Amino acid sequence: MRQAVIETTYGKSFLSLTGLLIFWLAVSVQTSLFSQNQNLSNGVVFDGEPYLAINPANPQNIVVAWMSWKWQQEIVIKTTASFDRGETWSEPVFIPHASPNYGSADPSMVFDETGNLFLFYVDYRTEPDSGAVYVVKSTDSGLSWSEPVEVINGFADGTKKPIDRPWSAIDISKGNGNGNIYITTKPAPWINPPNRPYFIRSTDHGASWDDWKYVDTTGWLVGNTIQSPMASPAVSRDGTYYCIYPSYLLAQSPYARYLLAASSDGGNTFQYHEVLKITSSIDEPLAKKGYVLIADPSDSDHLLFCFPVAPLGDPDVYITETYDKGVSWTDPVRVNDDPAGNGILQDLIWAAFDDEGNVVVNWRDRRNSGEPGYETSYEIWGAYRSKDSASFSPNFRISDTLIEYDDVLANSGNDFLCVKLRNDTLYSVWGDTRTGKLNIWFERMKVPGENINSIYDQATKTHISIDIFPNPASGHITVKGKDMRELTVTDMGGRILIGKIVHSQNEILDITAFPAGIYLLKVKTKNGVTVKKFIGGQ
Repeated sequence: MRQAVIETTYGKSFLSLTGLLIFWLAVSVQTSLFSQNQNLSNGVVFDGEPYLAINPANPQNIVVAWMSWKWQQEIVIKTTASFDRGETWSEPVFIPHASPNYGSADPSMVFDETGNLFLFYVDYRTEPDSGAVYVVKSTDSGLSWSEPVEVINGFADGTKKPIDRPWSAIDISKGNGNGNIYITTKPAPWINPPNRPYFIRSTDHGASWDDWKYVDTTGWLVGNTIQSPMASPAVSRDGTYYCIYPSYLLAQSPYARYLLAASSDGGNTFQYHEVLKITSSIDEPLAKKGYVLIADPSDSDHLLFCFPVAPLGDPDVYITETYDKGVSWTDPVRVNDDPAGNGILQDLIWAAFDDEGNVVVNWRDRRNSGEPGYETSYEIWGAYRSKDSASFSPNFRISDTLIEYDDVLANSGNDFLCVKLRNDTLYSVWGDTRTGKLNIWFERMKVPGENINSIYDQATKTHISIDIFPNPASGHITVKGKDMRELTVTDMGGRILIGKIVHSQNEILDITAFPAGIYLLKVKTKNGVTVKKFIGGQ
C-alpha cells in the first residue's frame, strides 16, 4: 500500500489536506508540436498510480483506474471508461469502501476474452487493523461495478498483512486453465522482513478464491532482508503462469537476484529459474524502483522483464528477455538512449506487448532538465521495438511539456505508470504535477514510423511461411520459404552476423563460427517481413 494512502488513511502527518492545499501551486506549461495530453482525473488534492486496460472484445473500449482523494472518504479507487479509443471519457465513478474509515490503494485490472472486467485493489485501515484485497467486476465495460469479493484478508498470514500491490493476470489461452485469474501480493510496506510474496488463484471468474500460498520456496527464497518482495505476474499464450520476484540470501547465492517462478498447471506446482544477478544498486532513495514482467501474445516461449538498474552510475531502464520459457535470459539491454553515465535518472517504468509481438517501454525521464538526481523537472518518454527488429527505436517523448518537480513526488503514491500497445498505437497513463497537483494524464499516439512490419502483408493479408531446420543447430541451418528476397541474422544485441540477398526458396547458412546462443533470422519476401528465432552455435 502506498505511503500516500497509508498516511491519509491511517492518521499520520504526510498527506494532510491543509498541507496539500498550501504547497500545490500552479506551474507553467511548455507547449509541444504533438497532440495535447488529456487530464483524466482533474482532481483538486491527489490522484495517483493509474492502471489502464483495453477490452479484447472491443478495442474501442478503454478503462482507467486510479487512486484519488474524495471528501470524507479518504483515498478511493476511481475509474473512467472510453468507447472511442480515448477521444471522450465517461464521468468518473468511485468504488465504495468495504467498511467506513477504510482507505483504498493499488488498482490493477484484467479483461477476460468476452469483455468482463475485473478490478483489484486494497481496502484497509489501521488502529484497529482490518481489511483485505478485494475484486469488483464490471459487465458493462467499466461503467458500473459489482459488490466487492474478498481475495485475501489482512490477517491471512498472521501479522504479515499480505495486502500490498495486488498485481493481476488472467489466462485466455483456451487451454485447461482458461479463465483462471491470478493475484500476487506482498506484506504491507510497514512490515519488517523477513517477508515473502503470495499467490492466490480463482477458477470461477473471481467469484471465489483458493487458499493463498507463498511464491518462493526452499532454494529459491526471497531471504531475510528484503522488505517489499513484489512479484510481477504474467500469463503466456499457452496458459503458463509466470512471476518474477527479488531474492537475496547468501546460502543460495552471493548476489542479489531476480528469480522466476513458472507454473504450467495453474499454480499447483512451480518451477524456478534465475533471471539475472543484480550487481549494482540504485543509491537515490526517492527513485521509483518498480519492475514489470510481460508475456508475448504471439510467442508462448517469449517473456520480457523491464527493470531499473544503475550499472553506469545513474538509474537507467533495462530489459532482459527469454525465448525458452524462462530457462535462459539475454544479457540486459539499456533502453533509454540519452548519454550513458550522465547522472540523469530514469524511473517509473512499464512495458507492454501487442498481439503481434511488438513492444513498447515507457518511463519518467529527466534528460531535458539539465540536472542530475530525482528532484528535478521531468517528462514521460518511450521506446518502441517492432517484432521484426532486434533493437529499439530512438526514444520519443510522450508527455507534451517539461513538468516542474513538486514535493509531493518525494512521497509514495506515484510509483507506477501504465502503457498498452495495440497495432501501431500506444496508450499511456501516468501521474504528473503540471497543474500544481498530482493528476492522471492520458496520451494516445502512433508509434514511430509509418510502416510497421508484420507477418502479414497489409494489402493481401498473405501469410508468410518460413521454416528453419535443424533448430537447434551447430553447423548449418536451412531456411525454406516462398519468394524470399533477403535474409539477415542478428544476435540478441542487434549485431548483424549474416546479411545476404537471395533469389531462391531454399538457402543454407553457415553458423559454425557462432557462439552458443539465441539468434534472430529476419526474412524479407515479396509479401512482407517475418522474424524467426533459432538456437545455434557451439
